Amino acid sequence: MADRISQRVAVVPPSGIRKFFDIAATMADVISLGIGEPDFVTPDVIRQAGIASLQRGETRYTSNSGILELRQALSAKWAGLYGVQYDPEAEILMTVGGSEALYLALTAILNPGDEVIVSEPCFVSYEAEVIFAGGVPVPIATNVATTFQVTGAQIESAVTSRTKAILISYPNNPTGAVLDKVRMLEIAEVAARHDLLVISDEIYDRLVYAAPHITFSSLPGMRDRTVVVGGFSKDYAMTGWRLGFALGPADILGAMRKVHQYTIMSAPTTGQVAAITGLRDPAAEEAVLAMRESYDVRRKLLVSGLNSIGLPTFEPRGAFYAFPDIRASGMTSDTFAWTLLEEERVAAVPGPAFGLAGEGYVRMCYATAKDKLEEALERMARFVRRHG
Repeated sequence: MADRISQRVAVVPPSGIRKFFDIAATMADVISLGIGEPDFVTPDVIRQAGIASLQRGETRYTSNSGILELRQALSAKWAGLYGVQYDPEAEILMTVGGSEALYLALTAILNPGDEVIVSEPCFVSYEAEVIFAGGVPVPIATNVATTFQVTGAQIESAVTSRTKAILISYPNNPTGAVLDKVRMLEIAEVAARHDLLVISDEIYDRLVYAAPHITFSSLPGMRDRTVVVGGFSKDYAMTGWRLGFALGPADILGAMRKVHQYTIMSAPTTGQVAAITGLRDPAAEEAVLAMRESYDVRRKLLVSGLNSIGLPTFEPRGAFYAFPDIRASGMTSDTFAWTLLEEERVAAVPGPAFGLAGEGYVRMCYATAKDKLEEALERMARFVRRHG
């Protein structure tokens, strides 16, 4: 039975990140700049709220959409931060991480063969999720000359009669790029003119360093054609709690909820209760701001250090990643990453894991201790000197 596995699953390779770090995990004395995960534990006030919830015996399913009080708190928080109001009853859905929200959005809107424009480099799951949903990803390469921002003209050139949606992610993983308002308005104009939907992954919305975050749905005319994907993993250091959300028009959210009902039932109860505290308690907000400040210090340390040792790195303005250019080494991204791991025990992710536009770069996550970053820079300096 040669066809036991569906073609759309068979054509998607395993995650380039996980394969690499499964091997790195077996090696001694490795400094990992790889997995995109906060090195902070979840703020204490949030942890205590989760513990209290368990002690009260709150271990049952919640509403498919999520606890109403949480959706109300999220609606108020989003409106306060970004000026866009969502109806907690019909326009907010709590999910198992932002990844489920993305899966639901694509599954809800795509018919077989529909095209989704995806800017690269991008998170490893985007093109795979489009394929799993029956769609066709149409990648657009960004580069350092435009600070890894996709332009309206690039998207315009990729639109066809089959285009259904545009998938963007800013602050960006892996580059740390932030989309400025001029570029956002260009994309909005293209979306409106061609009647396209926009899926905007804003999982790093609180981790922006140079200017306030702008949610895509706040642009003129974009609220009713945008699904915002977000979550608590990065901003609140809650990766293991697996709690995300989707914000968007009631009809699309209703379709997403239908898929969610049949595949998931509801997001984890304990995480939802804890997240209410995360959104409302001043101590949690202070913790978010303190973590962002710490990331900013480490961002400057790593980027400055990479530039000084001969690995040109543009300044990331969001998330917690640097994307150094390794082309002067004469190696491919894969060879550079593997050789660096073998010789100096520093783990970074090869750029092509994030799409073909990532060739010539590696991703380094600075959500790790400052002393580890300093040691990693010393090791990489030796590596660069050794390889010219």
